[in-house]
Amino acid sequence: MDKWFFGGETMENLSLFDMTESGQQQINIQPSASLDVVKMIFDGAESCTWQELFSGFDTLHAITYSSGIDFVYQLIDLFEQAEILFGCDEVISYSLQEVMAYQCKMVERMRDTASKMKLDLVSRIENGSLRFFVARSVLSHEKLYLLSSQDGRKRVIMGSANLSRSAFGGYQRENICYVDGDAAYDWYWDCYCQLREDCTDQIAKETLLFADDGTNLEELPIARTVKVKKALVLQPAEEAKEEVRFVLDVKNLAGKFASSVPKPDKKGKLILSPDKIKSIRRQVVAAQTQEKELQSEYPQLEVFPDEMMVRLNGVNLDLHPSATEIQKDVSLFLKYMDGYEKFHGNVTGMQRRYFEFANWFFCSPFMACMRDMAVRYNQNLLPYPVFGLVYGQSKAGKTSFLETLLKMMIGQKTKISAPEFTRSSIEGLKRTVKGAPIIVDDLTNTRFNQHAIETIKNDDFGVADKLLHYPAVVISANEDVKAVAPEVIRRTVICRVQAGLTNTEVMRSSVVRTVQKEVGTALYREYLRRMLGIVSELLEEMKSDESESAPDILAESSRVLEEIFREYAEAPWPNYICQLTLEDYFSEKVTGSYAIKTIRNAWNTSRSSFELSERNNEIRYNAGAPWEADRILKELPETLEPHKSREWVVMNLDEARSFFDIPFKKSWLDRLQKR
Repeated sequence: MDKWFFGGETMENLSLFDMTESGQQQINIQPSASLDVVKMIFDGAESCTWQELFSGFDTLHAITYSSGIDFVYQLIDLFEQAEILFGCDEVISYSLQEVMAYQCKMVERMRDTASKMKLDLVSRIENGSLRFFVARSVLSHEKLYLLSSQDGRKRVIMGSANLSRSAFGGYQRENICYVDGDAAYDWYWDCYCQLREDCTDQIAKETLLFADDGTNLEELPIARTVKVKKALVLQPAEEAKEEVRFVLDVKNLAGKFASSVPKPDKKGKLILSPDKIKSIRRQVVAAQTQEKELQSEYPQLEVFPDEMMVRLNGVNLDLHPSATEIQKDVSLFLKYMDGYEKFHGNVTGMQRRYFEFANWFFCSPFMACMRDMAVRYNQNLLPYPVFGLVYGQSKAGKTSFLETLLKMMIGQKTKISAPEFTRSSIEGLKRTVKGAPIIVDDLTNTRFNQHAIETIKNDDFGVADKLLHYPAVVISANEDVKAVAPEVIRRTVICRVQAGLTNTEVMRSSVVRTVQKEVGTALYREYLRRMLGIVSELLEEMKSDESESAPDILAESSRVLEEIFREYAEAPWPNYICQLTLEDYFSEKVTGSYAIKTIRNAWNTSRSSFELSERNNEIRYNAGAPWEADRILKELPETLEPHKSREWVVMNLDEARSFFDIPFKKSWLDRLQKR
């Protein structure tokens, strides 16, 4: 006999005629796949308790998504044999890290609830009367319960109800139906068995006892499955991306509404009236107005490589700028860089350093998602730096350069002043700002040592929270930032400026004002369009164990920039527009550039500052002051075995010859002069 319990809300039909023409064009209707549709006969509805619905049977096989574990335990106590397949009630893409996290938390929840209820699950699992399975891939959306007894009676319960007290206790509207008999049971049994085999992993006794998110990951259900099957193909659900994005957007919007919604009373009830709705609306509108004001100060640039989409302050960017717009921005950028030719000092080197820095600066919004993937697949974070330091002599145009880059990215200039920079304040800002780099202007050496070093060394920001859009931090400082520690050098893109203008020349220059006024975001939007597909491929590459080295996103970024400049700039192109690699940023010769220059100059002009010992394979350099020795020491690689003795820098002689490319041999004249 067929019985059907039904409850639900009616929905208004949506009309395509209400959509705009462009909206209609975006709908891509695919040919429908065939569906398994169970034909049923309505025989009436009746009222009963969940105990009455499930009682009278010996064996239970169940598929449920969200579940109340205490209710599950109460239910299985009714059956001599029970088997439960747990799916995940969150919208996830079923990547390996998500599956592991879900299984960890599910087992932990089962263990804790069993302990509270004083249930001995282990003995039932051990004697085979109870089996649990957890999802490893996209599970059926069915809520399915198969009941059977030794006398041959069979029942199938289905509908919207998960195994929870709220679903089966009458606390919420549910669609519940049951069918008795062999025919329905046999058909659903085949479906159940296929799901169990293809999509789940069994929770063993050892899993329940030991599995956790630390040292016993090998006891996770998926890990135990791999042990048995030797290999397992895990295919993340690509089609879930839109659902994941929707869920995240809903949660984000709910968070924004939370402060405006009135609190429930002591009993948890919330009574809504028309006046309260009006009050909520006023608060939401006020909050939106404030958010828009904050966005000018704290921009929100979000990149979604898998979706080929970029948002700025909640609005999708147009990633197809016109050729005219791109050409204009390219021309203005080159005009800006040409302005450095009036500077005094190493102008060519300065242009090269600034282009290298611009390449990282433009690329920085992708670093958060690259770092997230690196953590998920046990790869190094260092190739994806989120800190930048521009320092050197004053009147070198450091601040205006950074402002110009930011204007090219998001159409606005934002920065915080140095006195506002602390570790706590910058971490707060990194949670507020998204994507666009935070510029800290004119940081002193004292403040750099007090706050910046610890901030940079703690390189795991956003990792635990799985943040995908946090910004890079760029620090501008003058020459007094001298000694940069090795742990900072390894994590920071450093641009040391050794050219500048006089006061009068600064006053006369109008290039900066002109460029900042006229430049748009077309070049950067074109850059983003080209980079999105590349970054998506790099993220996939990071999932492979076959990759011998970390993907070089900075190399890809420079290649894209060079392509754009060659397409839209008039030849000849400047030499600083070139392809770069990670080596151009973090090779020992780059990070040790100051030390190399200092030692080479000293060797050419003041050899009396050096002491050589061939017997001890040692070279000593008198830096003149302990702080200068510190500065040099911190840039030297470990292969030199460097250490300090007051103002002396001591190094391995053979390694120093190779690193500095200097023979380090004193002539008889040098020895005579020393006497």
